[in-house]
Amino acid sequence: MTVQDIRAFNRFYTNVIGALDYGRRLYAPYTLTEARVLYELAHPAGADAADLRARLSLDAGYLSRILNRFEQDGLVERAPSAKDPRRRRVTLTARGRDVAGLLDERAEESVGSLLASVPPADRPRLARAMRTVREILSDGTASDGTAPRAAQDVVLRGPAPGELGWIVQRNAAVYAAEYGWDSGYERLVARIVADFAEDHDPRRERVWIAELDHRPVGCVMCVRDEAPATARLRLLLVEPEARGLGIGDRLVDAVIGFAREAGYRDLVLWTNSVLAGARRIYQRHGFTLVAERPHRSFGHDLVGQDWTLRLDTAPEARGGAGAARDE
Repeated sequence: MTVQDIRAFNRFYTNVIGALDYGRRLYAPYTLTEARVLYELAHPAGADAADLRARLSLDAGYLSRILNRFEQDGLVERAPSAKDPRRRRVTLTARGRDVAGLLDERAEESVGSLLASVPPADRPRLARAMRTVREILSDGTASDGTAPRAAQDVVLRGPAPGELGWIVQRNAAVYAAEYGWDSGYERLVARIVADFAEDHDPRRERVWIAELDHRPVGCVMCVRDEAPATARLRLLLVEPEARGLGIGDRLVDAVIGFAREAGYRDLVLWTNSVLAGARRIYQRHGFTLVAERPHRSFGHDLVGQDWTLRLDTAPEARGGAGAARDE
């Protein structure tokens, strides 16, 4: 990514959305900045001039000239703020609300026409890409003030066609990027997923996909273990950009609830000591470390760990936010 890449995107996007408004007079008789000030005054109704200036990153003198014009046109009224008499409260008049509404209708029609040219199948991908740009460039909070993604935005569901392959691909890619694990780990995950796909009992084995913004961001499996009345938790993964939403806790909690309902007595898992985030989640849900063994796998010297949870005596999971990853 270079400065030239961003500038090229800006030129492309401002042209696509008509921000320069060549020939269309989308905001006539006002400029784009003036139209944005009207929008902010209408959503919500009114604002202190200082807050408006900060929200739009406008020069104080420039904003004052805009407001002077609006006042002359009968669009706004200014008065001392009820919260602080030293500040000026700006509100739209009835005429101002009409003008703001007209400009908003024009913008809706323009964007609606643009969206109509996008195939419906591509719209979720476009929405995700736009949200990603906003969140990366604003520390997780969009420029319009919307909050970062929250736990309630995440949906747990079964895998859609192709998503068993996604589990293999993302496990391999994430662990290679974060821990330098080699293709041996991808082979292990592929065998686990293939075994599940070839032969599993849906009453006693299950896969969960965590979905955010119409795309998978996490996964986990519950499968039968060789030991009697025992289930095994496998392949817990949360995508890096989706961590901090409690997705790992929710996935582990789903496995525990399913294993109990399926009649298992114990739930076990194998992980490695380097996966600190995953271990904290297992501990929160009542798992106990029962064994550790050094091993050479995936191109590294590791310490494997066996964890177990007695389902008929396990405490209620406390949940909580955090990243979780397990093989």
